[in-house]
Amino acid sequence: MVALIALGLCSGLFFSSTFVLNRLMSLEGGHWIWSASLRYGFMILFLLIVIRLVQGRKTVQELLKLFYEHWLFWTVAGSIGFGCFYALLCFSADYAPGWVIAATWQLTIIASLFVLMLFGRVFPKRIWLFSTIIVVGVGLINTSHVNAFHFDEFVKGAFPVLIAAFCYPFGNQLVWESKHGHKYFPKIDSPLVDNAFNKVLLLSLGSLPFWLVLILCINPPLPSMGQVFNTSLVALLSGLVATTLFLLARHRAHKSSELAAVDATQASEVIFALLGEMLFLGASLPNAQAWFGMSLVFIGLGFFIYFQEKKSVVHD
Repeated sequence: MVALIALGLCSGLFFSSTFVLNRLMSLEGGHWIWSASLRYGFMILFLLIVIRLVQGRKTVQELLKLFYEHWLFWTVAGSIGFGCFYALLCFSADYAPGWVIAATWQLTIIASLFVLMLFGRVFPKRIWLFSTIIVVGVGLINTSHVNAFHFDEFVKGAFPVLIAAFCYPFGNQLVWESKHGHKYFPKIDSPLVDNAFNKVLLLSLGSLPFWLVLILCINPPLPSMGQVFNTSLVALLSGLVATTLFLLARHRAHKSSELAAVDATQASEVIFALLGEMLFLGASLPNAQAWFGMSLVFIGLGFFIYFQEKKSVVHD
């Protein structure tokens, strides 16, 4: 169990680089659209190399063929699950510290419930109590880092992350539904989609039209070499290293309690993002309100994990 938790914490550390580096690029004047779009450009490059080395050239060819056969579906799912999700996260980095965004991002657990409800799932009433605890905690965190409440700053810093928290599980759920034969989506029952890296590549390719349209509409100034380098770091550290460590930890878990423990370690992103900003960006310690808000978030997440372990979170 200790080894699994250590792997999970390491993945949380690397995942947190997303929030710290996005904030760094924002403070240096880099446009958020490049922070978002370049990350997926590098992700596609890195994934093609990794899949080619690990699974072979034939798998790469089969993945490209699978994308071509269902290009419209992958474009829709990739634009929502990766495009809208990450564009909104990077936009919010212009208005809120990375650790605040990381804490707000924990709302994706609640958003996932609403997405599953949309597809017919039902949840026990206690889930909404846990959700309320997390929402209150996130609200306290988002209002703690400003000396005076500015509605415009709050909306631009917190609201985009809230929408992103819905976009990410929705895009991924579309893939799950297509694999299991939803009547409104094409049937994509390929074993290739069972591999996490393959699925990420397909969704990343699907997000490309979204990025191209967004860049053409916004017409941002060209990115600096520093921003290009930092987005490549995000793609490498968060997209590849963190994902590999997290999947490895879940693969080595053999009991529901071990899976729950691994999933719980991802909440460490908030702490790692805070430490990263203090170390590299000179951020100050959060005030008492923020600490109390983070405590509520962790308490709410803890309740989710406890009942997940007891296999009573979701009932079909």
